[in-house]
Amino acid sequence: MREPLRDGHGRLIGDVRVSVTDRCNFRCQYCMPAEGLPWLERDALLRFEEIARLVRLLSEMGVHDVRLTGGEPLVRRDFPQLAAMLAAIPGVRDLSVTTNGYLLERDAAALVEAGVNRFNVSIDSLQRDRFYELTRRDALPRVLAGLEALGRFPQAHPIKVNAVALRDFTEEEALPFARFAREHPYEVRFIEFMPLDADHTWTREQVLTGAELRAIIAAEFPLEPVEREASATARVWRFADGRGRIGFINPVSEPFCADCNRIRLTAEGNLRTCLFSLGETNLRDPLRAGASDDELERIVRDAVWRKELKHHVNEPGYVQPARTMSAIGG
Repeated sequence: MREPLRDGHGRLIGDVRVSVTDRCNFRCQYCMPAEGLPWLERDALLRFEEIARLVRLLSEMGVHDVRLTGGEPLVRRDFPQLAAMLAAIPGVRDLSVTTNGYLLERDAAALVEAGVNRFNVSIDSLQRDRFYELTRRDALPRVLAGLEALGRFPQAHPIKVNAVALRDFTEEEALPFARFAREHPYEVRFIEFMPLDADHTWTREQVLTGAELRAIIAAEFPLEPVEREASATARVWRFADGRGRIGFINPVSEPFCADCNRIRLTAEGNLRTCLFSLGETNLRDPLRAGASDDELERIVRDAVWRKELKHHVNEPGYVQPARTMSAIGG
């Protein structure tokens, strides 16, 4: 084992989000332009063995939670094979996947068998036409079928359903999603719209806050707060009658930077210490140049030591990162 990974503000790092591809089969309005983005060349992507080596090294420094993201991770060829490689690393205690669900019916069994123990499925509307409006894909029935297929595996629960909250859109989704969370064994979580859109048109006025959504839901279904776990992104509430839970991830209106324990690895092997970082640290090139684990450890520690104290989304002069959410990894 190695010394625990700690940043310059004293926060222990225990969670890494690994993007396995920048490609996606959706074109969600808050993430990507309708025509898509130029994709990375295949050689630019970290190979499975390279991802496994970095995850193993991080796990030796106490980074035990690994979340696989994209783009859309299930479009990466042989993705369940990578999941199995990472699940076999002794230090990985929690292996999760964030997916849009389009290929989940195909891959659910293979991913559960590989050792993925938590899933987040992104669904921004439960109405087919509104889902199409936001994602530019008529895919809601297929996504719901994938969610149902995943739900048949007890070891995959609890399954979380993520919806990005947009003003003048998600207000109409609040109660249908609340009913969905009460009628199915899924925890719905609303995520505030963040300035990571490809068109760089984000404004504070477009953010529908978690508090506003909670008020809409609580007027119909009384809610009780659940104590927040350390470093958790979501503020979770249970329905007062005990039928389900609902969460709110509020990075804009209620930032949770103070105990952030997360770092990110992009699909081409760059380390990001914050979702909103303006800079990155290249790990792929030293990896391919023959760097030892000790040398890679020094590069990682130097970068993490400089991890931002907080993001500056709510401050004058905020600069949006050049990368979009699809290129960073959620």
